[in-house]
Amino acid sequence: MALDPGLVGRSYPPSVVYEVGREKIAEFARALGDDDPVYRDPEAARAAGHPDVVAPPTFAIVLSLGAGEVVLADPDVAIDYSRVVHGEQRFVHHRPIRAGDRLVATASIEAVRSVAGNDMLTTRVDLATEDGEPVCRASAMLVARGA
Repeated sequence: MALDPGLVGRSYPPSVVYEVGREKIAEFARALGDDDPVYRDPEAARAAGHPDVVAPPTFAIVLSLGAGEVVLADPDVAIDYSRVVHGEQRFVHHRPIRAGDRLVATASIEAVRSVAGNDMLTTRVDLATEDGEPVCRASAMLVARGA
């Protein structure tokens, strides 16, 4: 069943607040194998011009992946997740994510199309501080393979 193009523009309520911790940033950097001290050492981060340790750019996936699940749970989307592959992921940072940030994630549907019997769903998750300061936009394209 093809995805409904009328879904484009649908937005979902913001997530609960996620407080970014130094240890979570350090764990993520370790998992990446990135030993840049700005991810672990507050003094190194301050020397680089940041108020505290910053997260690697892809840390945004920690929040955006969970926030994007609200789209897949929407019964109107009706995508067969057992046939989904991840087609693309992009991040646009307005500023680095840093320890102490209290972030909310708001998901929306950016595009729907069918190509060669495959459904393609592009979602966007906007990460902002709880006060509304934009921090990052994450876009993901999922491909539901045709039968």
